Amino acid sequence: MAGFIILMGVSGSGKTVVGKALAPQINAEFIDGDNLHSQRNVDKMAAGIPLTDADRLDWLLLIAKVGREHVSHGTSCIIACSALKKSYRNLLREDNPAIRFVYLKGSFDLIHDRITKRSHQYMPSSLLKSQFETLEEPGADEQDVITVSIDQSISQIVAEIAKRGLLS
Repeated sequence: MAGFIILMGVSGSGKTVVGKALAPQINAEFIDGDNLHSQRNVDKMAAGIPLTDADRLDWLLLIAKVGREHVSHGTSCIIACSALKKSYRNLLREDNPAIRFVYLKGSFDLIHDRITKRSHQYMPSSLLKSQFETLEEPGADEQDVITVSIDQSISQIVAEIAKRGLLS
C-alpha cells in the first residue's frame, strides 16, 4: 500500500539518519526535506536567521505535493521535515489522507550535544533554541502521529517505527 510518512522533529533529532535507515525496510523512498528549501531559505538559515511561517509556506506546500504525487503513483515516501507547528502539520495533511507523522522526540541537551558534533550545510547549532521555542509537540488530537524517543540507537528507533505498520 502506498503511503507518505513525515519524520518530524527539531534539527539534530535524527530525521535524515533514521529516514535513510527506515526507507529500505518499509519499501519507501527517502527524501530529505532540507533539499526542497528555496535558496533564499537556505541563505537565511546559513546566516543564523530563523525562518518565519511565511518563509516556510512554499516549502511545506512542495513537501505536501511530493508526498501526494508518490501516493497517486502507488509508491511510498518518507520525507524528513521539521513540521514544528500544528499548523504546518495541518497544511501537510491537506489532500493527503495517507499521511502519517513520526515525531522524533529528544531533550534539548541530547540534541544540542549531537548537533554540535556534526557538520550541517546551513543549520548552525545557534538555531536549535529557536526550533525548540517554535516546537508545538503533537497532542492527543493528532491521531496520525506516533512519538518515538531518540534516546536509543538508530536501529532501535527504526525497528520501533517499522513495527507500527504505518504504510499498511
